[in-house]
Amino acid sequence: MKRRQFLKGSAILGMSIVNGKLVANSGMEQNKSARKVYRVLRSDRINVGTLPVMRAFAGDQNDYVSPFVLFDEFGPVEVAAGSDPLRVDAHPHAGVTPTTYFLEGTGHHKDSLDYDFQIGKGDFMLFSSGKGAIHLEESGQQLYDDGGMYHGFQIWLNTPAKHKFDAPTTTVFREEHMDTIVTDKYSVKVVLGELFNAKSAIKLQSPAFYYHIKMKEDTRLDIPTNPEHNAFAYIVKGEIEVEGNKLVKDKQVVLYQRGDSVINLYASCDSEILLLGGEPLQERVFSYGPFVMNNQEQINLCIKNYNLGLMGNPDVLNQ
Repeated sequence: MKRRQFLKGSAILGMSIVNGKLVANSGMEQNKSARKVYRVLRSDRINVGTLPVMRAFAGDQNDYVSPFVLFDEFGPVEVAAGSDPLRVDAHPHAGVTPTTYFLEGTGHHKDSLDYDFQIGKGDFMLFSSGKGAIHLEESGQQLYDDGGMYHGFQIWLNTPAKHKFDAPTTTVFREEHMDTIVTDKYSVKVVLGELFNAKSAIKLQSPAFYYHIKMKEDTRLDIPTNPEHNAFAYIVKGEIEVEGNKLVKDKQVVLYQRGDSVINLYASCDSEILLLGGEPLQERVFSYGPFVMNNQEQINLCIKNYNLGLMGNPDVLNQ
């Protein structure tokens, strides 16, 4: 088993900074309690296994994105019926909770905890790796049979220090676990947290929110947040005007400063975004590929446990 080779080849890297374009004729009224934009990042296209992803951040910007530590958009990519699955071979995690959310298509998840299942559009999965577990990810059976679009997000939640060595678990949540706000101008699916009178039933180890927002042309939306919590927005498609009359386009991520509450958004065209954030953990972060811990000694223990096979056998999952 080429375990050590896998770990050395999986370092996480940060993304590049861009300047948001200023809007000459703004469609948004400025709010005195608006959160200030810290900076705008441009995501970069990379491959993870055979899966093309847009990576918005990975292990950097922790002061502004904690409790999240990595953000990948996979796809959208067209999968031909009968073609080889898009796949990330079996690999370990420890001390972090990768979350997976599907916009289109189906996925196949298999792990060392004896879970083996298909997930699809609207589903949300928590792979709480704790002291360590292995999983395999690939496009699902329905896409293999019928073809179609494969599109979604894998976003890692950091695990609080007191839970780093908990027993690993895998949980899948369906549409009924997540409320959706629908108006004639916008919709918001509350994947995590709560907004207005809508709430997610998904429980976490530390407070966080995750909103999937769709806005029609010429729509303004003000989102209240806890001013002591972090917040950031990723533009899935379209373009959004944000605080300071900055225009942010698709595949860019906006990082907000703490200290104010309301996030002002204005869509000049039909647009779709993810808005996330939560209580910053205020803990040291040591990462080595898929292991996210609080010190180097813990990382060394994870590597040792993985190489001893205590997290499972990737060769078995890859069969």
